[in-house]
Amino acid sequence: MQGKKARLEELARRIKACTRCSLYRNRRNAVPGEGNPDANVMFIGEAPGFNEDVQGRPFVGAAGKLLTGLIESIGLTRGDVYITNIVKCRPPGNRDPLKEEVEACKPYLIEQLGIIEPSIIVSLGRHSTRLFFQFANLEFKSIMRVRGSPRVLVINGVEYTLLPTLHPAAALYNPGLRSLLERDFMVLAQLLRKRRGDLTDWLS
Repeated sequence: MQGKKARLEELARRIKACTRCSLYRNRRNAVPGEGNPDANVMFIGEAPGFNEDVQGRPFVGAAGKLLTGLIESIGLTRGDVYITNIVKCRPPGNRDPLKEEVEACKPYLIEQLGIIEPSIIVSLGRHSTRLFFQFANLEFKSIMRVRGSPRVLVINGVEYTLLPTLHPAAALYNPGLRSLLERDFMVLAQLLRKRRGDLTDWLS
């Protein structure tokens, strides 16, 4: 059986050749994701932006720099985690991804989860969080209502801990939100410390 790295590389080849939705027509590069195939934590954002489309890598612009700093603030590196988006190609003008675009990419995301098997999923922003709430048949109203509150969800029979938080880009547009992001990353740090213990007090 192929190892995780080989399986992710094969999946990345399929993503880069994908024509399931119209986004492929204008992309420079699809952005499958990158990081540790054995990561305990998987960060999942919305969609690639300009810099990501140019480089074919996730979170390499200003929002990516902030995300990297937040990851490092809790003693991890980008090499320790896995980073991707729910949509693998850049929407024109960085607009919100359309429902049909999210649906077209959803099988790739589910396959990534199945390969990496992270303990914790950090959903970055409302689009990513809404999708994971849909997986769990939970009602989603607002990222501000659910951010920073871990919960258990099951996808394809596998249990994950989901920690919703803001998209780093939101803190660039509104610097007052940065403290909320930092607070959520402290929750992530505590989840990691408690990962082998009893998480009952943290999960709802």
